[in-house]
Amino acid sequence: MEGSAPNTPHPWRWIPTLYFSQGLPYVAAMTLSVIMYKNLGVSNTDIALYTSWLYLPWVIKPLWSPLVDLFRTKRFWIVGLQFVVGASLAAVALTVPGPGFFRATLAVFWLLAFSSATHDIAADGFYLLALPTHQQASFVGVRSTFFRLAMIAGQGGLVWLAGALQESTGNMVQAWSLVFGSLAVLFVLVGFYHWFVLPRPGADHSVCAEHFTTGYFSAFVSFFQKPQIVIILAYLLLYRLAEAQLLKLATPFLLDDRAIGGLGLTTQQVGIYYGTVGVLALTIGGLIGGYIVSRWGLQRLLWPLIACMHVPNAVYILLAVTQPTNPLWISAAVAIEQLGYGFGFTAYMLYMMYVARGENQTAHYAICTGFMALGMMLPGMAAGWIQEHIGYTNFFVWVMIATVPSLFVTALLKIDPAFGRKE
Repeated sequence: MEGSAPNTPHPWRWIPTLYFSQGLPYVAAMTLSVIMYKNLGVSNTDIALYTSWLYLPWVIKPLWSPLVDLFRTKRFWIVGLQFVVGASLAAVALTVPGPGFFRATLAVFWLLAFSSATHDIAADGFYLLALPTHQQASFVGVRSTFFRLAMIAGQGGLVWLAGALQESTGNMVQAWSLVFGSLAVLFVLVGFYHWFVLPRPGADHSVCAEHFTTGYFSAFVSFFQKPQIVIILAYLLLYRLAEAQLLKLATPFLLDDRAIGGLGLTTQQVGIYYGTVGVLALTIGGLIGGYIVSRWGLQRLLWPLIACMHVPNAVYILLAVTQPTNPLWISAAVAIEQLGYGFGFTAYMLYMMYVARGENQTAHYAICTGFMALGMMLPGMAAGWIQEHIGYTNFFVWVMIATVPSLFVTALLKIDPAFGRKE
């Protein structure tokens, strides 16, 4: 394979930048949009409803993922889409100061989301084509690490930067315009960098259209013929029913005034507590979860993992009731919830891998991730409306009640006891 040829760029030259650039547009669409709209006075109902729709490209990306195989090369898609992402970010920067900014920026975020989801397809496929098997395994940790670093840079660094720019300029609109403008410049530079640095593996070429049609439909049919398919779909949709609602309102709760039940934090503080400390705890939880499952297997740890996923959500009830001002208490509470989320989410990711095993593994895993995104999109859409009608404290109580359906579905799962355990 050309990916292992002597003249091919070393993986360290392109894997970190490729997966860092995969994470940033996702963070921009899913997290920065929420914080920006909150800073600019959009209601929680509108924020949760309309930004939840941005999950849709990740929900339906399995439907057009074969097109990336059919037309041109993965390398072409990656570089081209990075320029499109840069243009989308520039458009956000230009429309934020204008009239009707909410509709205009949402339209651009839609373009950004579709471009990012398609970039994910191309990047993951390119990774498999450009590296021999032993390097695929050795660099999988590098992939996830730089994706997480992108989350820290986005949710932490860029949110902090927006707050700092607002303080220095006195203009929140200008601050967010500068943040997205800076991101746009970064992505244009990244596009040019990958244009020159990405390897050109011989296996990276378009597939035959004749084989494409048959394989496309057979992959979907075989997925929905799996044993326990109803339970599989219920698990994929319900496991994060509570977390999907909490994630949409966590940052608005931290930013809202204390008089209406929030904590009244500054944008910079949210960038540090939630975007940096929280994401680090999320990453550590995921690493610990993966290690423990490799020791004892998924089936044995299914209930401890789901408990760690849901029980820490109760810290938000405590925060809403006590409204602490001590930054250590707030950041510790966020870290506890995110640590549990990272640990418990391991079960979800491994179960998707378990479901995807066998023929058409790549396509089946993509379908699973589509249902995963749908399970985040639908509950998140209603979260803002629920919160504005019952208040933050009652909303976080409702989040705990919403964990119950996942418990019932988990009890019905059938998993090979050896799955996930290192032999």
